[in-house]
Amino acid sequence: MKLGRFFRTIQAKLIIIYVLLILIAMQLIGVYFVSAMKHSLTSNFTEDLRSSAKLLSIYVEPYLKEDDAADQGKSMENLNMVVRNFNINGVEIQVLDATGRVLTTSMQTQADYLGKKNTETVVIRALQGIRDNEEVIIDEDNVRKQILANPVYADGKVVGALYIVASMKDLYETIEGVNQIFVSGMAIALGLTAVLGIILAHTITQPIKQITRQATKVAEGHFDGQVPVMGTDEIGQLSEAFNYMTRQLQEALNANEEEKEKLASILTNMSDGVVATNEQGKVILVNRRACGMLGVKPSDAEGKDMATLLHIAAEQVEALVSGQRSSLLLPLMSQEDEVALSSGNNQSETILRVTFTPIHRRGEGVTGSIVVLQDVTEQEKLEQSRREFVANVSHELRTPLTTIKSYVEALDDGALEEQQLAERFVGVIGNETERMIRLVTDLLHLSRFDSKQAKLRKLPTDIQEMLEDVADRFSLKFKDKRIQVGIEVDMRAGMAIIDRDQIDQVLDNLVSNAVKYTPEGGSIVLRGVPAESKGLIAVSVEDNGVGIPPKDLERIFERFYRVDKARSRNMGGTGLGLSIAREMVRAHGGDIGMESTCNVGTKVTFTLPTKAEEGSEAFE
Repeated sequence: MKLGRFFRTIQAKLIIIYVLLILIAMQLIGVYFVSAMKHSLTSNFTEDLRSSAKLLSIYVEPYLKEDDAADQGKSMENLNMVVRNFNINGVEIQVLDATGRVLTTSMQTQADYLGKKNTETVVIRALQGIRDNEEVIIDEDNVRKQILANPVYADGKVVGALYIVASMKDLYETIEGVNQIFVSGMAIALGLTAVLGIILAHTITQPIKQITRQATKVAEGHFDGQVPVMGTDEIGQLSEAFNYMTRQLQEALNANEEEKEKLASILTNMSDGVVATNEQGKVILVNRRACGMLGVKPSDAEGKDMATLLHIAAEQVEALVSGQRSSLLLPLMSQEDEVALSSGNNQSETILRVTFTPIHRRGEGVTGSIVVLQDVTEQEKLEQSRREFVANVSHELRTPLTTIKSYVEALDDGALEEQQLAERFVGVIGNETERMIRLVTDLLHLSRFDSKQAKLRKLPTDIQEMLEDVADRFSLKFKDKRIQVGIEVDMRAGMAIIDRDQIDQVLDNLVSNAVKYTPEGGSIVLRGVPAESKGLIAVSVEDNGVGIPPKDLERIFERFYRVDKARSRNMGGTGLGLSIAREMVRAHGGDIGMESTCNVGTKVTFTLPTKAEEGSEAFE
């Protein structure tokens, strides 16, 4: 397995390539060299053989043209001597007459051939006067031999022939030896090439391995290491480029991490909830504010379908993602809200504005959405209050105007002639007019407080004296309903720094309400005691009247809010008295609250400062 992996490496491939290149080159060189050497040696061998044959032809010519029998016998002896003396090692020489009969031979072992006719093709061609008759044969011993037959001329005619058989064993042994030397040299060269290839491949692959290891570290997030630069060649340039890329990547990742942390910090500390979804509508990111709004944990929200998370229909989500709708108001109710609603408080519901922004990617369409959740509960409450305020003002003005119009028409129709009826109608018109004047006056008071234009002229005021003055102003009403009045002022209460006119108006409103809703023979107590907070006096008006239901206590200070609308209007109230009282108390830096139990009584308490504040000449 390791060997297989090695052969798949660049180092092994480079070594194999080098070795194969050297092997192919040496094979080509060897084939050419051996072929040229073999051709040269064979040619030289043949030339030597021809030269010897020509020289021997000159020696044997005189002996082949002898005609006298006595001379022929002597010639044969001389011919044998010439041939044997001319004998070359490993070469068989036969001298033939004009008929092809063997006259003599250089080999004693071939004495049987004497007198016999040589019928070799080369001999026949030589006897026909054809020169350079050659052929190469392989004998029974698998020895390669070269045969040469040359004609011998005397006086221009063929008188015989030379038949020479030369062994080429030494020649081919020499060639084989050279081949062995070449193969040995080639093996040595290949070994050296392999070693040099390993070294050269190592010089190439080692930097690549280092780059690979460093790339793995970079992929794991470790940017500390650097690839050593060994030179200015391509590998060195690659190493420099990799180090530069690592630095750039580290800077880019650091910048990306900073941006990611900024984004996470922004998402975490945003006042709005943010939810991101993928193209399937599954939640992939949710910030802490969104989890708080929806009452889920981040781990529970991620992976959920957006419609399931928001508890809305899938068709609504599709309409928002597609842009058919820009946003929707989503009312949410927690368990605490449900308990509060069951107890009669319908103001605990949370209202979210859900805005979908689709994420578009070029060529791919919508790949996700960013959902922004905004808590608009207070805005909706303010808007609802504004609508109610406009409706209430319209209603409060329309009622007396309608009454006035009716009585005016009645007077116009003839009631004016009846003095008693006319006086009563005029009295009603006057009352309704005064009621509208009070309403407009109260609205102007509230407008000044809202625009912070109500000026305060604070002076030290004795609480005991102020409460006694209030009791004196309402003494007739107390007497009419036989209401017992008590004034309780703690000696530690001391003096309050207030705008007396405004606080008198607050007390008049509270005492007036107490008188209205306290049955005959009831009691009202005015108290002044030090408040829990240092520097404040708590002033309270307590009665044992009809009381206020718990569900109305939270809204009792709202403008135009009435517990019993018909009864309050019949008693001449505008529905703005408690709202004005709260604004006046708050303008002094105090606060006001109410405690009430049905059929038991009501207690309204507000606080006032005991020392002047800087810049208290006017409310700013």
